[in-house]
Amino acid sequence: MKHFQTRCPRAPRSLLVLLTLAAGACGAWQRVGREVAEPDPTTYVTPLFDLEGVYNGMGLFAAQGTLPFAGSLHYLAGPSPDSTLALVGLSMSHHSFSFRRTEGVFEARYRVEVTFHRGGRLIERASEDNVIQVVSFPETQRTDDAILYQTILYLPPGVLDVSVRVSDRGGDVSTEAASATSVPRFTGSKALSQLVPVYRARGRRARAAEPALVVNPRASVPFGADTLLLYAEGYRGDSADVVTVRAFTIDPEPVEVWRDSLLLGAGGIEVNSILLTVRPALLPIGQLELAATVSGVPDTLRTPILVTFSDQWVVANLDETLSLLRYFGAEQALQAIRAAAPEERAALWRRLWRETDPDPATPGHEALDIYFGRVEEANDRFREATQPGWLTDRGEVFITLGAPDEIFDSSSDLQDRGIRLIRWHYIGDRLTLDFVDESGFGRFRLTDRSRSDYLRVLTRLRQGE
Repeated sequence: MKHFQTRCPRAPRSLLVLLTLAAGACGAWQRVGREVAEPDPTTYVTPLFDLEGVYNGMGLFAAQGTLPFAGSLHYLAGPSPDSTLALVGLSMSHHSFSFRRTEGVFEARYRVEVTFHRGGRLIERASEDNVIQVVSFPETQRTDDAILYQTILYLPPGVLDVSVRVSDRGGDVSTEAASATSVPRFTGSKALSQLVPVYRARGRRARAAEPALVVNPRASVPFGADTLLLYAEGYRGDSADVVTVRAFTIDPEPVEVWRDSLLLGAGGIEVNSILLTVRPALLPIGQLELAATVSGVPDTLRTPILVTFSDQWVVANLDETLSLLRYFGAEQALQAIRAAAPEERAALWRRLWRETDPDPATPGHEALDIYFGRVEEANDRFREATQPGWLTDRGEVFITLGAPDEIFDSSSDLQDRGIRLIRWHYIGDRLTLDFVDESGFGRFRLTDRSRSDYLRVLTRLRQGE
């Protein structure tokens, strides 16, 4: 059984208001979203909360539903050219499983089934039952991906269909993800394996041995984290090789944004390995592809990775992040990133990150965690007709000021001249905001006076007064 539980550092969730920005990063306050073309919510909101869409788009595994999981499939050389080693890694959360109290601990049981087919014919299968044990009930409700599962299979090269099913044995529910995969053959000019994102690794010396790896199933790392670890193997043991690793953006077109080189040793052994440490702060936010070149041999299989701005939220690229940050309050800094050349964006983003991070000692960004938590909640609560909730007036106010202290809702009753009203009170700020639906189609807009009062209070809060 290859079952791991990790304790990932979490960011505090308790800021009174969004962080006060450095004076040089603040521009004139305006209603962002009226002057800028509004994004298609399918493009800009769904990826933030739809892990399945993001990870499947990266060629990884992901499934949502009652029992969500994400995972990856990576390849190394097997014992012969016709047998390739496949590493399957999955990431899951405690709160998805049904726990029962047993002999002083809380216990959940789950089953993982991985199958590979070709033309409907079974090629390889792995199935395994596992047990999760925690000592306290709060641990059963953890939403971070603290459960890591991995297994190794040996596959013939070529195109295969793969499916992964995770079943909760206590709750009698299951979730499945399926896709096609191309299994490489490591022979001839293929002197280097695929790069494998890992949490820790110890290399092997022979193709017939199994590597001691703990894979990073999501192939992701938060921007503020210390390092991203990448494991690779070389199969030309008769000579030392210089390995060059490059990172590319993929949208709208490939642009090299980072590279590094290191020596892959010789020593006459069949397999040499390297462990590359990458600082996420050197990479831009979003989905990237890594490619390795050894001694002039063409790129090995490319590896998708995701640099996120938090360990809770994911987006596919920096442009999506910038659009979602329209209410964050650093318009000049955001505009500078939008206008910058691709190779300059990572440095500008690092500057914005530093200037708005309330606690640099932690790996996360607490202000962004709060902000995007509000974006998600606003999108659920305030949808109006065809307008996504986070782009409505109520969504804007909720994201920037938080929930009101009191709500007066007469939207089900017609007021004077057929106008429907929702009124929010922020008692500590002595602020009353009126949202009215003058059209009768359920589109509530701030009155002119309320918008003026709202902007006055928002400016004061952002200036730290």
